[in-house]
Amino acid sequence: MHSYPPRSKRHLLGALALAGMAFSLLLQPAQAQTEAWPGKPIKVIVNFPAGGAADQIARAVTVPLQAALGQPVVVENRGGAGGNIGGEAVAKAPADGYTLLMSSGGMVSVNPHLYPKMPFDPTKDLVPVAAAARVLVFLEVRPTLPVNNIQEFMQYLKAHPGKLSFGTPGNGSSPHLAAEMLKAQANVFAVHVPYRGAAPAMQDLLGGQVDFMFDPGIGLQHVKAGKLKLLAVGSAKRSPLFPDVPTLDEVGLKGFDADTWFGFYAPAGTPPEVVARLNREINKVLATTAVKDRITALGGVPAPMSPADFHARAAIDSTRFGALIQARNIKGD
Repeated sequence: MHSYPPRSKRHLLGALALAGMAFSLLLQPAQAQTEAWPGKPIKVIVNFPAGGAADQIARAVTVPLQAALGQPVVVENRGGAGGNIGGEAVAKAPADGYTLLMSSGGMVSVNPHLYPKMPFDPTKDLVPVAAAARVLVFLEVRPTLPVNNIQEFMQYLKAHPGKLSFGTPGNGSSPHLAAEMLKAQANVFAVHVPYRGAAPAMQDLLGGQVDFMFDPGIGLQHVKAGKLKLLAVGSAKRSPLFPDVPTLDEVGLKGFDADTWFGFYAPAGTPPEVVARLNREINKVLATTAVKDRITALGGVPAPMSPADFHARAAIDSTRFGALIQARNIKGD
């Protein structure tokens, strides 16, 4: 004879089985959505204007990325407020892997020090997906400035306090912070002219409206063409593109390092499997010759790393740049 559990226990077991089936059915759409990702085009918001380093790196990466993912990857520029406008748009987007952010690391590590009331918290409302490049800054001057090397430039700057001007992509941008490092360490003064992006600042440097600029790489073609003078690199190491150009550390500004890491972010809550897939695919793209060459042409260095390492890098930069911002009393736009 068969032995059956008591009626009450059978009812309990049946209820548990039904509950399990219902929970399983609830999970299936979410699991299917994750497994099917990507099932539609992906948008990458660049939080700086077209033509700048973030824009150029984003476009270099997204072309091969869409081939790897099998879906269109569309770049959209939303500049303004030091990157906060584009950053907020992504932070408040659905966390489904279809809206990403391409930004300089400054939005996470610098902006909280610049803006007392940000419309979102970049450390809580965004998750790091993949670093793309370590972006160097190059100290360039207009061709008519009567200097031929970094030593002559520093002497000229000291001899003409407040007479020279420098352009930047905006308050708190990495080129601006590099110039403030220079002013602080060399004890010199020059007039800051902020622009809405690196491209318009570069145009005015070429036109002679400003005297010098820390260039995130978009002007190196003009250096090679003889339209600008490259005097130094604001990095801890010399650039492989210009091995004969000294770093500012070498000429006496000890410890000078204004490098920043550019990369991709997603809204907090994006499925970990989607973040992991994006990280793998972006790192593969960064290893391709075409993308490496494009980033190198900007004077940058491809920087594949895990999301955790990218997050740790931002924390280090937040400490060092935060101290500079406080000491120089730098405010956001």
